[in-house]
Amino acid sequence: MAEDMILLDSAEHRGLRLRPSAKPLPHFVPIVPEEFAAAAACCPVLLTKDAETGRFYTGAILGFEPGETLVELRPDAGFWPLVLERDGFLIAGESIAIDARAARFSTEEGEPLFGDDGTPAPALRRIQQVLAQLHRGADASTLFIDALLAHGLVEPIDLSLRFDDGRTLQLAGLYTVSLDGVHALDDATALGLFRSGQLALIYAMAGSLRQIPVLAARRNRQLAA
Repeated sequence: MAEDMILLDSAEHRGLRLRPSAKPLPHFVPIVPEEFAAAAACCPVLLTKDAETGRFYTGAILGFEPGETLVELRPDAGFWPLVLERDGFLIAGESIAIDARAARFSTEEGEPLFGDDGTPAPALRRIQQVLAQLHRGADASTLFIDALLAHGLVEPIDLSLRFDDGRTLQLAGLYTVSLDGVHALDDATALGLFRSGQLALIYAMAGSLRQIPVLAARRNRQLAA
């Protein structure tokens, strides 16, 4: 557990309240397979490599460069990334740890984490659900990416986008799934991917590429404004 995290305690933190996260949105946010369908409806879902481990992970493009957000995200909208929702919280063994210094936490405003009797309030129950989804999602992500690699279905994608202000953005280090590779699979392998639910994830990722020109057009409208 990180040094700045402490275990959440119903007695010590009875008066703690949770505010919406005020952190700026990243332009590329990690997501787990459970989020693919909702994410693909509004933004591209792609693979990239972790800079430290070199392993692939999946994420959603919210903007084409750091500091840019082209997707309208709200906690009450159809897609709100789990890693953003859990901001300030971490699983620590069988417990939950928090960064009590984070701006999300307050004793004066926001939703209470605990009821008067010390039981988790709705805000904390939602965080418990989010942490459980991320924990399950980490395993599902590993299985999915391992399957893609085992069947040679990961391919680099070259994104070179030119905008109305004359700028060209070259997005490097991104990967997608090869539908040609999927169509070349033998029936038994394709059936296995279908029954595991991974074929649906593949097509969600492939379909999400349609969001790239949508975001590009939105960026051009912002430039014009």
